[in-house]
Amino acid sequence: MNEPTSPLQLRDYRIFWLARFASVIATTGMVVVIGYQLYDVARSHYGMSIPEAAFQLGLLGLAQFVPLMLLTPVAGVVADRFDRRIVASLAMGLDACIALTLAMSTAAGLHSLPLIFALAALHGTARVFVAPSLSAIAPNIVPAPLIPRAIAFNSIAWQGGSVAGPALGGILFASQPALPYWTSLALLALASLGVLAIRRLPPSEGNRNVHPLRQIVDGFRYVGRERFLLGCVTLDLFAVLLGGATALLPVFARDILHVGPEGLGQMRAAPAFGAAVVALSLSWRPFSHNVGAKMLWAVAAYGAATIAFALSREYILSLAFLAMLGAADMVSVFVRSSLIQLNTPDEMRGRVSAISGLAVSASNELGEMQSGIAAALLGVTGAVVFGGAGAIIITGLWAYLFPEIRRARTFAPQYRQREPEP
Repeated sequence: MNEPTSPLQLRDYRIFWLARFASVIATTGMVVVIGYQLYDVARSHYGMSIPEAAFQLGLLGLAQFVPLMLLTPVAGVVADRFDRRIVASLAMGLDACIALTLAMSTAAGLHSLPLIFALAALHGTARVFVAPSLSAIAPNIVPAPLIPRAIAFNSIAWQGGSVAGPALGGILFASQPALPYWTSLALLALASLGVLAIRRLPPSEGNRNVHPLRQIVDGFRYVGRERFLLGCVTLDLFAVLLGGATALLPVFARDILHVGPEGLGQMRAAPAFGAAVVALSLSWRPFSHNVGAKMLWAVAAYGAATIAFALSREYILSLAFLAMLGAADMVSVFVRSSLIQLNTPDEMRGRVSAISGLAVSASNELGEMQSGIAAALLGVTGAVVFGGAGAIIITGLWAYLFPEIRRARTFAPQYRQREPEP
């Protein structure tokens, strides 16, 4: 029997990819509509000013981050001790219940700030279990030589869904406010069933006799001593935390560029479109040389594109800068994800993926909080410019603090740099 040359030749991977794609369309569509609803409710129902309503968007990010922060270590252990298909399916089922509640409350006109914040926190709870379990499934169903290509294909599913989800959500919301939530409900149900169709994946033998608390400690210790891994994860954490502009996109859509919910959907989709183009290229020709330097330059480009977007007042130009931002971010994601999957033992993949996911979520959700506070103090444009400049400064600082990153030539495990053992 011939060895597969592409992950798409594998039945289980095709099912995995489609389930991931459907779930991303559902969740990103929900998120963009929740943000617009919250901002609109704050402005119209509560009479808040633009800075006050923008601050509510920051609180929305915090509401989603708190369960991620508290439950990430638990989610990583769960993904390593139990069947990862079951964990992912149940978490998607919880997200489907959230979509159902949002659809019914929106249709009945019962949306309020407390309800939106509560459901956002539950959405964050579901995400914390979906991410590490799904991330850890792929290496179990794809041969090691195909993992870099699988990561690129995974990114296509993520970025493609992130293009379709917000755009579809904005269009459906403009047509009928409850419709994007009904659509998300159907997609999440399909994704949950799809994951269960993958062959059974038993938990790793190495985790059955280890206490869960010890597993949590071992996961953080492993990341802490892998200098290259630690530098990559924290670079993404701080750069995106400062440079994230997506939290304030409802403000740009409603009160600066005046393009409404349809325009907001396109603006949320633009970074994912740029990232999807890069991911498609990497799926066919993934790079494997000078990976550290490429990641550093990409993060700096991310900050520059953020500044350009903040200063733009032309809608089409703003979309172009958002696409550039997403393309640059995709390079960083590719390097970090390849490093994690290729350099982490299978019995620790759930925990390490959870820790990486916590850093990503911290950069996104806490970045929204930072953006909301900065917008209240500096104005919306000033806040985004400040964040982009901060991302560029962080890149230069990390190049100095973590020379392992700029010296990295390949993803190969033998090039990992570790701190001396005490």
